[in-house]
Amino acid sequence: MSFLICLGALAFLMFVAYRGFSVILFAPVAAMAAVALTDPTAVPVVFSGLFMDKMVGFIKLYFPVFLLGAVFGKVIELSGFSRSIVSAIIKILGPSQAVLAIVLVGAVLTYGGVSLFVVVFAVYPFGAEMFRQIGIPKRLLPAVIALGAFSFTMDTLPGTPQIQNIIPTTFFKTTAYAAPILGLVGTAFMLVVGVGYLEFRRRRALASGEGYGTGHTNEPKLDDAKAMVNPLIAILPLVVVGVGNLLLARMIPGWFGATATATLIEGQPALTLPTSSVAAIWAVMGALLLGILTVFLFAFRTVAAQFAEGSKSSVAGALLASLNTATEYGFGAVIAALPGFLVIKTALAAIPNPLINEAISVTTLAGITGSASGGLSIALAAMSEQFIAQANAAGIPMEVMHRVAAMASGGMDTLPHNGAVITLLAVCGLTHKQSYGDIFAITLIKTLAVFFVIGFFYLTGLY
Repeated sequence: MSFLICLGALAFLMFVAYRGFSVILFAPVAAMAAVALTDPTAVPVVFSGLFMDKMVGFIKLYFPVFLLGAVFGKVIELSGFSRSIVSAIIKILGPSQAVLAIVLVGAVLTYGGVSLFVVVFAVYPFGAEMFRQIGIPKRLLPAVIALGAFSFTMDTLPGTPQIQNIIPTTFFKTTAYAAPILGLVGTAFMLVVGVGYLEFRRRRALASGEGYGTGHTNEPKLDDAKAMVNPLIAILPLVVVGVGNLLLARMIPGWFGATATATLIEGQPALTLPTSSVAAIWAVMGALLLGILTVFLFAFRTVAAQFAEGSKSSVAGALLASLNTATEYGFGAVIAALPGFLVIKTALAAIPNPLINEAISVTTLAGITGSASGGLSIALAAMSEQFIAQANAAGIPMEVMHRVAAMASGGMDTLPHNGAVITLLAVCGLTHKQSYGDIFAITLIKTLAVFFVIGFFYLTGLY
């Protein structure tokens, strides 16, 4: 019964998300209904002590990133830089390569260390502009952005600084560059199959006479009368964000040491924070501020004239996106604390093959919690010792365990209730009904890539 309660809560939340209802409202409803069916007296305690605690903790850490990411995307749009970048890409690659171009831009940003949430805000304005100019249905844009930002650069390419590739290092004593051959093989699989699928969908829409579409919401504002900005200047803020994030992530720990402290009033207790817990967030925030300032430096008059009105919509978008994701985070924490979740973990532990066991366990927990990093953390915290023992007995290197775990976290996590999916659709001004089918296809391709990599390892022994 407890197992069915967990699945029921998950199914309900996916259903309401797909039907377009607010996850901010229904995530706590689904979580508390599951608690009520388990122990009605625990509802108020779990709501305040677990759901809200995790939700607020997420907002505390990540809201500044959402806010600055939304502002960065808006000033890129207002400055006309997005239009310039689109025109330059069309000239270089040709209109037929629009899908690949957007995928590669998202991939470059995420591999440079920019949060995938920020990438959504940054890529959307010129992605929408490119699709509009060429006449590709806008409903395909979320899946294209997802392939570039939520797949191979999130957890597969060796060295990616995204958190999904960092979490396994603490459990398997590996580095971010673990199993580079498997990482490259998985990346090639996702890129070739993913772009191939999206191109098939694009050509099919073209053959049926479908264009960009009308009546869309959250459309970038266009002014064809404006002079085109030099594309090298237009792309500079994106480069500044990527490079700035990389440099600041390395420099901040050196500036502050192991503990960051601040004393505002002499004689009063100092504020202290472990630098490791905030360095990555500070690096992204600093990089986004530098990117925003770069846009203002080269397009001050254009942006300043529209910034007051434009910033309102970007702040509203950041609030919605962060709350959507935070409620998902709280929902996942509650489900992970229920007795039914232990049933799921026990059942997964019975799978004999170490790599298959790890892949299925991680991707299942990521799907249930709606979070790649959340599912990965829960799976490795609860089962890493078992995984390591099985791997040692089978002669499987820890680097392979690392790569499979990281890749599996980004498999079935992108179900309809996933915070990143909801954010992506909200930013693009589209609904689950319009665009989720193609996002789910990318989810399936990403999941298949994990098992493709496992098969490659067993066939060749290379990693």
